[in-house]
Formats: sequence, C-alpha cells, structure tokens
Amino acid sequence: MGKTNTFQNFLGTLPANIFSGFVVSLVALPLGLGLAIASEAPPIAGILSAIVGGVVVAVLGGSQLTIAGPGNGLVIVLLSSITLLGKGDLYQGYLFTLAAVVISGVLIYLFGLFRFGALSEFFPASALQGMLAAIGIGILSKQIHVMLGVTTASGSPLELLLQVPDSVLYLIENSSLEVLIAAAMGVGSFLILILYSKIQNPIFQLVPAPMWVVLLAIGLSYYYEYIAVVPYPMGENLLITLPENLLGSLPFPDFGKINSVEFIGIVLSLTLISCIESLLSIKAVDKLDPLKRRSNVNKDLRALGVATTISGFVGGLNVVTVIARSSVNVNNGGSNRSANLFHALFLLLFILLFQDQIQRIALPALAAILVYTGYRLAAPENLIMLFKIGKEQAIIFMATLGMTLAYGLIPGIAFGVVTTFFTHIIINKNISLFTRNWLKPNVLMFREEDSGNYFVSVKNFCNFLNFYKLKALLDEIPETEHAIIDFSLCEFVDHTVMEGLNDYRRSFKNKNGVFEIIGLDVHFSNTQHPFAIRKVLPLPDFFSLSTNLTKRQQSLKKFAQHLKWSYRPELSSEAAGIEQFEYFKTKQINYQYNLLADESKRFKLFDISYSEGAFIAKEGLKSSFLMIELNQKLPQFILDKEYLLVGLYEARGYKDINFKEAPDFSKRFFLTGKNRKEIRKWFTPEIIFFFESHSYFHVESNENILLIKGRNRLSGIEEIKKMLAFGKELTHLLNNQ
Repeated sequence: MGKTNTFQNFLGTLPANIFSGFVVSLVALPLGLGLAIASEAPPIAGILSAIVGGVVVAVLGGSQLTIAGPGNGLVIVLLSSITLLGKGDLYQGYLFTLAAVVISGVLIYLFGLFRFGALSEFFPASALQGMLAAIGIGILSKQIHVMLGVTTASGSPLELLLQVPDSVLYLIENSSLEVLIAAAMGVGSFLILILYSKIQNPIFQLVPAPMWVVLLAIGLSYYYEYIAVVPYPMGENLLITLPENLLGSLPFPDFGKINSVEFIGIVLSLTLISCIESLLSIKAVDKLDPLKRRSNVNKDLRALGVATTISGFVGGLNVVTVIARSSVNVNNGGSNRSANLFHALFLLLFILLFQDQIQRIALPALAAILVYTGYRLAAPENLIMLFKIGKEQAIIFMATLGMTLAYGLIPGIAFGVVTTFFTHIIINKNISLFTRNWLKPNVLMFREEDSGNYFVSVKNFCNFLNFYKLKALLDEIPETEHAIIDFSLCEFVDHTVMEGLNDYRRSFKNKNGVFEIIGLDVHFSNTQHPFAIRKVLPLPDFFSLSTNLTKRQQSLKKFAQHLKWSYRPELSSEAAGIEQFEYFKTKQINYQYNLLADESKRFKLFDISYSEGAFIAKEGLKSSFLMIELNQKLPQFILDKEYLLVGLYEARGYKDINFKEAPDFSKRFFLTGKNRKEIRKWFTPEIIFFFESHSYFHVESNENILLIKGRNRLSGIEEIKKMLAFGKELTHLLNNQ
C-alpha cells in the first residue's frame, strides 16, 4: 500500500517537476556553455557534464532537490589544468584533463563510500567565503575582457584585472562595428542580468535572466542575417562552435601524464574542490526544501563520483551539485530527483534540435553571465558582512582570498584553515585550550527522564576542528523535540559553530520543535551579530565590561518586563544569603548573574557559577536558582530526589526522614533536616501531595527563606517559567496552611 501511495505521489508531482526541469535547463544551457569556454574546454563539454550529471545523480543520488552539472568552483582548476598539461596545445591539454576528471570521479566515489562527507565541517566558514571570492575573481578577471570583445588578454587573475583599462582603451581606439557590437552585446547582457530582478512584469519573469541573454544573442544574429543590409559583424573567434556529428566525435581521455606531479596535483584539486562545492550546495539546498528533508550526503558523493567518471569518458567536465540551478529548481516547484533528470533530457533535446541556434550565441553574451556570476561570488557585501560579524573573520577571509589568488585553491584553503586556527589561539591567548582538548570527547547528550527534553552539554571549546562531534549528536535528535544545548562549560565557540547552530534552530522551528541554546551568558563577543565568536573572559574583565545580551538574556529580559520585575544581567561577586544553605557548604561560589527580582525583592531568580572539589578534581558548575522570602518561619529541611546524596548528608549528621503513611513519597524523595520532629509535623498530607504531583526540584528551607534549584546546569526559559510557577504555587499553599 505504501509503495502504491508513493508511486501515486510521484505521478501527481510529475507535471511540476517536468516544468521545473525545463526552467532549470534554460539556466543550465548558457551556464554550461560559458563555464566550459571559461575553462578553455570545448563548449559542448559543459553541456555533456550537465546531461550525464542530471541522469546519473537523479537515479543514484541522495538529495531530492539538487541539480548536478559543471560548477563555478572548478573553472580555475580546469583552466590551469588544460593550459599546464597542454603546454600550448589546448585540445591536447583538454584530453589530459579528461583523464584527470575520470580519476577524480573515482576518488569522489571513494569519499562517499568511506563516508567522508563530514570533512566539510573542518573548513571554517570565513575561509570558505574567501575561497569562493577568489574563484569569483578568477572567473570575472578573464571573462570581463571577453565581455568587452577582447579575447587576447592573458595572465594571472590579478594581472588580468590590471589589464581591464587596456581593454577599455582598445574599445575606444578601435571603434569598428565588429568591436562595438561585441562590446554592446556583452555590456547589454550584463545590464539585463543586473536589472532582471527589478523588472516586475510577470511575463518577462517567466524566462530566466540567462536565457534572455541567449535569446538576445540569437535574435541579433538572425537580425543581421535576414533584416540588416550588412553581414553579421561578429568574428568567428567570438562565436560558439559545436562538433557537426555530436555523438560520433566524442573525445577519449589521454592518460599519458598519469604519473606526473602536475597531473596528480590537478586530480587532488579537482576532487577536493568538487567535494567542497557539492557538500556546501547540498547543505544550502536542504535549507530551502519546503518538506525539510535531509540529504544523504555520502550517497550523493558516490553518485557524483560515478557521474564525473562517466562525464570524463564522454568528454565532459567534473559533475558537482550546483546551488544556483538547484535554487531555480526549488523556486519553480521541483519536489524530487526527477526534476534533475528532466533538466538533463531537455538539455539533450536542445543540443540535438537547436545546434545551429546555439552556435549563433556570441561569446560576449556568455561572458556577461560569467562576469555576473563571478561578481556575486566576490561581491564586497560578503566582506562587509564578515566584518560586521567580527574583524577576525574579515582577516581570515582576506588571507584565504589572497593566498588562493596567488598560489591556487588547495594552498589557499589550507592557509585559511591555519589562519583561522592561529586567530583562535591569539583571541584566547591560550594554545593549550585547543591542543590539550582537541581529541578529547567534549560533547555529552542524554534525554531527561521527567521532561523528555534532549540535553547536550559542550565542554572546553567548540570550533571548526571539533564541530563534527556536536553535529553527529544533534543529527540524532528528532526535529520535532525540545533540544537544549548548554555551552556554560565551554570556553570558546567560533563563528562556524554559531552559524551552524542557527541552521539547526531554523530546522527545528520548521518542524515545530524547540532548539534552545543556553550557557553563553558569560561569554564575550566583539559585535552584536548572532554569528559572532563567543569567548569566556576572566571575571575581573566582566565587571568592567558592558556585554551584549545573548538570546537567552534577551528572553529573560522580556520575561522580567512581562512580570514587571527588574532584570540585571551583569555579574556580581556577591550572592547575598545563598552561602547559608547546606547545598553550598562544600562549594565555592564564583559569581551570580542574570538576576530577576520582583518589586518587593521577595522573589529572586538568578544564575550562579560555582565549583566543587579542588586542584585537578575541581569541577565548575552553573545552575539556576529561585529564592523566596516567606512571611512565616519554616523548619530547616532539604528535599531532593537524588538518593545518592544520602551518604553525603549522613556524613554531616543528616538522615533520611520517611513517612509510613506516604511510602511512595519516601521512596521517591530524600528528605532530611536536624529537627526531624518539626519537619514531620510541617510536612502535612497537602504538602506531601504537592511535591508528589509536581516536577522534581532541589528545595531547601533556611527558616523564612526557600531556595529552589533547577538542574545541575543553567535552565532554559521554559524551565525557568516552570520553576517560578512551582515556587509561587508552593508559596500560596504555605500562606494558606
């Protein structure tokens, strides 16, 4: 029955996926041609990789909405490969590169087979942004000349950028019709791409912006052929050329340089960049999925590996998951892998039926698409955004960008990782925090019996080096549940982790779950950005520092305003009156913070940092407490559910008090105090029933003051509300007794 429903659902979504596949193919056609040309490969190579990728990944992949094809990130590597291996003969370099693509596909498959998808977590977010910006500059620097009709510019990305004024000067000095038409087409196409989103006409928006560029180029060609009195003023060097017999002229990879150092380096670069680009795109597309499905990244890597190997054998480029085309798929109603398949079939149809029209597309038009793509990757807004998160993120970004442009993608991302690590050491002024704790287990997760909440505690530090440990546990929590992630014992949390946690928060919210982060209240951040790094500062620094409120503190402040209570987030070295309670007799109080108090100061909610033990046995703890000042005198007592505390209290002269008339209460609770007779008298059946019918709390009485403690950690906002409701109801009961 389930299989029948699944098939019916598939048939029901088929029209939407066919339409989405068609729209995606309109974007993929010019991009595939352009990316191949930018790589100095034959134009058809980009289309072949999209066709093979669409078919293979649709059948074998682990993602529902992703589109596979040639990627932006590989242009620089492929260009370097073809020029380096060919040594002047670009076609021979292309054949050598196909061999590298084939072997790269095998390695990508092995990455998925051995479940290396988690490796993407080891790359810092800002370093990846820097690498993508370098890729954008690399694409833009070459294609901006072609957009202006100049195909002779050469050199490194920085050299090509410096040559832009020369190309503009050439355009001014050589004002022939051919040069002007080529430049006008390139610049006009670029303007279409920029202004596309601002044109609100629904009919115009039916056709994707890159396809408008293609239609403009083809239409101009037909205009000059059938209407204009002069021939089409576009040189052969600025037009696309496709093989006449497409299926009969497929090239075969040349493995002649398989043992060379250059070849091995190119294979590794293709593999690493393909995996990084694909994994990042898969994660990004999962966020767009209306059904919030999670992709099987390792299965997708295996499919991409198979597709890349086949693509290399038939003359195509590496196959990766591409974010732009995947986004188009989501926005046009694609709901499963069939959209990827249909996009490939439409591309095959295009090159079989419209070969003549494709060859009418001028290179300046395709170059404009790539210039726009490169600018989006390297837009200054990306650096500005990172600067708002933190100056150190901008430094990591620029370091990665500079190294990538100067020495290539692999040295660039490696330098970005190293820069990030040393930046974290400098910020913390402590290298041992990382070297001592890197390989240690630092994440503990369990499900709390009474509430059913998932509690995750993170210790020491959490950054790009060990974020995978936290993610592995978070992925086990159903997104419909309540998860509490506690960083109170964690000294440092980096930008990559904060950004990743936000993704989890959104996923849980979309599934009506709760993802609550606590314990960052005593962490310092340089900016107010929610993704800024968090670092614990020494206590003296905190007293003189006005910190930004965390999300938990903002919630506490709103809660206090709702109650018309006062709220003070700052730390205090004094926790007045709390030392008198038995719970703290063997503990050292560090500081109190996040104090909420009613107008009469009889109710006080606060967090306490304290420690127990000493030297190497010393353990730091943080918990939330409620202190209530009563109008009556109570016997001194201690009530807790933890029976393991019996030995501790008996060593101090306390013994458990049992009630024959309430055996269930005596079994579930540990009750003690020095005046046992007075305690027995005070614990009436009403009081006993109250404790039996409510959540567990550690409760202590010190004459006219009650101390109510939450768990051995900071309490979440909902838990604080329950604690206050518990305290108010207990106070009301006592006042009426």
